[in-house]
Amino acid sequence: MAMQQVDLNCDLGEGFGQWSAGEASDESLMAMISSANVAAGFHAGDANHMDRVVKLARQYGVGLGAHPGYHDLQGFGRRVIQSTTAELVNDIVYQIGALREFGLRHGVRLQHVKPHGALYMKLADDRELASSLLEELASYDPGLIFYCMHGTAASAVASQLGVNTVHEFYADRDYNQAGSIVFARKMRVLDPREVAQKCVRACVEGMVKTVDNIDIPITFDSICFHSDTPGAFAIGTAIREALVAEGIDIVRPEPTRH
Repeated sequence: MAMQQVDLNCDLGEGFGQWSAGEASDESLMAMISSANVAAGFHAGDANHMDRVVKLARQYGVGLGAHPGYHDLQGFGRRVIQSTTAELVNDIVYQIGALREFGLRHGVRLQHVKPHGALYMKLADDRELASSLLEELASYDPGLIFYCMHGTAASAVASQLGVNTVHEFYADRDYNQAGSIVFARKMRVLDPREVAQKCVRACVEGMVKTVDNIDIPITFDSICFHSDTPGAFAIGTAIREALVAEGIDIVRPEPTRH
C-alpha cells in the first residue's frame, strides 16, 4: 500500500568556522525538508553554525534534531574512534545537550537524535552501545525520537525499550542485499530524477534496487538526503516535487511507540 505521508530529512550545519559544507546553503535546503539533523561540533559544526541553523529551523517550522558523531573533525566523523562505551555515550550526550540548549534559546524543542556517519553504522551493529545510549536518552527525555534503519541492532533495542523510533530510507546512497547502505567516502554525481524516482518507488511499492540490481523490500518513515552530496539542492528539489506529484505529503514524523 502506498504511503500517504513521509518525513524528509537532511543533515545541516556541517560547516566549521568560515568553512561551509556542500554546494547548497542550509537555508535553501531547510525550505524543502520537514526535519533537520544539525551537526553538534564533533564531526562538524560549531556554536555559531548551531545557533544559525536552529533559528532557521524555527523560521521554517522544521523539526530539530541533534546529529552527534565521533570526535573526528579531520575525518568528518567517517572514521571509528576507539573509546569505551561509557566514553562514547558521554560524547553523544554532550553533543545533544549543546544543540538542545540552542533550541531552548530560540524556543525550538529538540525533536530527535540521529547519529552521524561511522557512529550511525556502529550503532546499527553494536547492541551494547545502542542499549547504553537509548537507555540513557529514554531516562530523561522519553518523548525524544531516535532515527535509525529498520532491521538494525539500534532498531531492535529501541523496540525493546519502547523508544520512539523513525526508520530511514537513504535517497542518495546505494543498498546491498542485506538492506544496509553501501559506504562511500566520496559520493559520485547522481541524477536527481533517478533519485526522485527511487524515492517514489520506495514509498509506493516498498522496494529498492540494490547495487547488484536485485529488488529488496524496505521499511521506513523518513527519507534522508545529504547536504554534502554533489547537487544536493537539485536532488532535494526533485525528491520533494516527485513526492508531492504522487500525492505524498511531506510532514514531520509521527513516531511509533513500540
